[in-house]
Amino acid sequence: METSVTIIGIVIAIIVAVPIYFSARSSAANKSKILNIKKKFNPTYPEDFDLTESQSNKTLTIDQKGRKFILMNFNPNQQESIHLDLKSVSSCKLVLTTDGNSDTILKIDFEFQEKETAKKITIPFYDFDDDRIKQISAYQDHLFAKKWLKIIQDSISR
Repeated sequence: METSVTIIGIVIAIIVAVPIYFSARSSAANKSKILNIKKKFNPTYPEDFDLTESQSNKTLTIDQKGRKFILMNFNPNQQESIHLDLKSVSSCKLVLTTDGNSDTILKIDFEFQEKETAKKITIPFYDFDDDRIKQISAYQDHLFAKKWLKIIQDSISR
């Protein structure tokens, strides 16, 4: 009886420990990627990017003092990082692309307007075609984008 209880305990411990190990390993790899991208855009002081948040394969980070913004997309189809100096921008807004008459969000973009040339800079944030769980992720990403829109606008107005 004691042997079977011990074996069951060991099996349960392994079942719990394996996912935790892989999750921690994946998290460490993502943190390393994020730090390398921060170093790419600010080699001497990557820690100046004082606010960093991740959701749905996207990481947004901002240097509020230096007014710099990076959007990192770790989508398996299209990995990219986009850097923007917020000192050269006068405004930012979210642009939603919906499906005809429905409320289905197909695309969410950040649209920045340059101060000097009034040129619009569009940074893609969410694309329905790249999303695996579709509208659930669209809703969450829309809320996340709204939150970051406020953070970006506060940084631009400084």
